[in-house]
Amino acid sequence: MDLVTPQIGLLFWTVLIFLVLVFLLAKFAWKPILKMVEERTKNIEDALNSAENAKKEMAGLKAENEQIMKEARAERDKIVREAREMKDKIIEESKETAKAEADKILAQARKLIDDEKRAAMNELKDQVASLSIEIAEKILTKELSDKKKQAELIDDILQQSNLN
Repeated sequence: MDLVTPQIGLLFWTVLIFLVLVFLLAKFAWKPILKMVEERTKNIEDALNSAENAKKEMAGLKAENEQIMKEARAERDKIVREAREMKDKIIEESKETAKAEADKILAQARKLIDDEKRAAMNELKDQVASLSIEIAEKILTKELSDKKKQAELIDDILQQSNLN
């Protein structure tokens, strides 16, 4: 048991060295160590605060980004809708223009047909009149060669004119 139980001299020097060591540590080492621990604690807290701020900022940026994306989608939809409306309007205007042009062409064609028809009728009348005059001349030349027939024709014409 002597080995396990310390002697008083050894105990005294151990306590004395320990107290001197504590005094020296307290005088020279504890303040810088505590200062470094406090600085590290402060740095860790600052880093945590910065991380929290960055996290909040990222959440804000994400929300802002989503808002911008929503606005961009709405703008895109608006542009597509306007383009469709413009396309439909252009198609409708083109149809109306084509219909007006077709109506104009039909009117011109009808007018041309009517003009041609009148010209053909006038020409036909002229030909019928010419033909009638020719036939009448030939008949009258043949019929009126005799004086008696001339008198009968004059009487017939007078009687018809009195009746009308």
